[in-house]
Amino acid sequence: MAKYWISSIALVVFLATPVLANTAPDSDRDRVPDKDEVGIYKTDPENPDTDGDGFGDWEELNTGFSPLNPKKVKLEDNDFDNDGLSDRMELKFGTDLSNKDSDGDGFNDGDEINRGYDPLNGENAKLQKKIKIILKNQDLEYYLGKVRLNTFKVSTGKRSMPTPKGEYKVLNKSKKAWSKDYGLWMPYWLGLGKFGIHELPIWPNGYREGANHLGIPVSHGCIRLGIGPAKPLFDWAEVGTKVVIE
Repeated sequence: MAKYWISSIALVVFLATPVLANTAPDSDRDRVPDKDEVGIYKTDPENPDTDGDGFGDWEELNTGFSPLNPKKVKLEDNDFDNDGLSDRMELKFGTDLSNKDSDGDGFNDGDEINRGYDPLNGENAKLQKKIKIILKNQDLEYYLGKVRLNTFKVSTGKRSMPTPKGEYKVLNKSKKAWSKDYGLWMPYWLGLGKFGIHELPIWPNGYREGANHLGIPVSHGCIRLGIGPAKPLFDWAEVGTKVVIE
């Protein structure tokens, strides 16, 4: 496995600035500072292989695996405290991997994230939702606060009918919108004005635009999502959600 220096604050995989030398106390000499083992990763500072699977904590963390599960499980597939939030997301949001309710407000971290609340603030504070469209890469990203929740491939406007850049907000929603101009259905519509975000369109005869168009700008200006990503994004985005197209 490739070796990278681990940050004393967060994992390399989360784009923290790596350090070239570890001078912080490290009781088990596993290259993860004791304070990070106890305060962030919930690993054993006296044991270089907390879950006893034969791979050191440092090695697992730097290759994206859970050091708290003896099975070969990725951080995004492990939920150490069973709060509905994966260990990877816990590390991104800065919540406690070993505590279902990091801010002690009576709601699980996962439930708060799903409802758009800050899991580190017990005062019912909400985090801003944002959708970002990157035309150059044909990617759609969506964020809660500063944390990117996921990225999906899209198909935006073709050269003759480009998707306009700028800042928008979701003005309306419809599970199955009809386009009078083009005579087709646009499932899971998030309206941004004269264009919007929606699942691959369906023609009246049942024909659906192919998934092979994703990643290629071929639409009439809308942002097309594949089958699968469109519904959860539709359910997640509220009217008023900020949308940035760049």
